[in-house]
Amino acid sequence: MANRQTQGNGLTPVMTLGNTPATSGQSKYHIENGAAFNIYQGEPVILDQTAVVGAGGFLTNGCASTNNKFLGVFNGCFYNASTTSKPTWNNAYLNAVGVVAGELITAFVNDNPFQEYQIALTAAIAGAPTENNIQAIFGGTADTSASGTSVGGRSNISLTTPAAGGNFGWLALRRAEDVDNSDFANTFANIIVVQNLKYSQTIAGI
Repeated sequence: MANRQTQGNGLTPVMTLGNTPATSGQSKYHIENGAAFNIYQGEPVILDQTAVVGAGGFLTNGCASTNNKFLGVFNGCFYNASTTSKPTWNNAYLNAVGVVAGELITAFVNDNPFQEYQIALTAAIAGAPTENNIQAIFGGTADTSASGTSVGGRSNISLTTPAAGGNFGWLALRRAEDVDNSDFANTFANIIVVQNLKYSQTIAGI
């Protein structure tokens, strides 16, 4: 039976490692005013040390980038709108967003490196989707697809097929046990992932 979802739905926080409840805690970071990229809710982000506009150290999109050291997952932003001069909340950062000139954009990031996420696989399992073939992807690492939006600023990214030996940002843990989206013979079956801590900005020295 085909999966109910027909596209990705970004990285959705679930439990944390150790099967403890997630607190949905998040931290404030900054996006540089005028940065020409999009970040949608549920997409991985990094702190970029290169100059996006005029300086480094700002949040930027980490989708579809091999060996990125992920900070966490984007959960919306807050800014003063240039058209209304009013505080404004948005699920996404858009490069065309009307922010008061010279002001930084406050971004909220789920930055617990032990946070688990549910995400859909971009592709079906190659070959016959036997139980052994499905299990073979777990313990492998993968990247997400390119940035994109579905509805209301929510990301539609999905996960490439996890493979052993890769230096990618997300470690595949187990099946999501989502009965509506558990057909690995078709696209967009859900699995559970966690940051590959070897490539995380939040854990020093790993």
